[in-house]
Amino acid sequence: MQLVAPSSQARLGLRILLHLLCLVPAAILLANTLRGQLGINPVETLLHTAGVSSLRILLLCLAVTPLMRLLGAPWLAGYRRLLGDWAFFYVCLHLGIYLLFDAAFDPGYMYEDVMQRPYITMGATAFLLLLPLAITSNLWSQRRLGRRWKQLHRLIYAAAVLACIHFIWLVKGFQIEPLVYATVLAILLAVRALYWARNHAN
Repeated sequence: MQLVAPSSQARLGLRILLHLLCLVPAAILLANTLRGQLGINPVETLLHTAGVSSLRILLLCLAVTPLMRLLGAPWLAGYRRLLGDWAFFYVCLHLGIYLLFDAAFDPGYMYEDVMQRPYITMGATAFLLLLPLAITSNLWSQRRLGRRWKQLHRLIYAAAVLACIHFIWLVKGFQIEPLVYATVLAILLAVRALYWARNHAN
């Protein structure tokens, strides 16, 4: 299957649409905050919305490559960086809310949280893995690093796994939502493994 490449105007329109869609969760959070409609536990609502938004967009970013191969549309590669940057934006928002409202920027509290709560450790590690990817998410870094750029950006898979573990361990009792995201990630990783096996078998 070969998907015909759209015109440059259509690609620009799609890029603008993706930016607007990625902005929606933040806009809703801001509107609900200003109206005082964040529920009984506002901080938990803020944390959950930012965290889930980052995971959703991260999974969309990881889905771009399989879609490229399935549809025969290499031009889709141009949207990976866009989605990756938005995913990191929501990760930073999630972290910022935690630091401001939960930890109050108290280093001792943060240290104890990381040591005593495994899901915090998973989330913090995922952030640290995504940080160098966000820093090098530009054409200059890509040209500068060469082949090492691709190797570095494979860390996104490990970060996604840790993010899913963070969510699963965070929730209390059995909840389907984090398992859905983990299942989607497992499928994406399996597809990547199949492509890798097929390419190395030839």
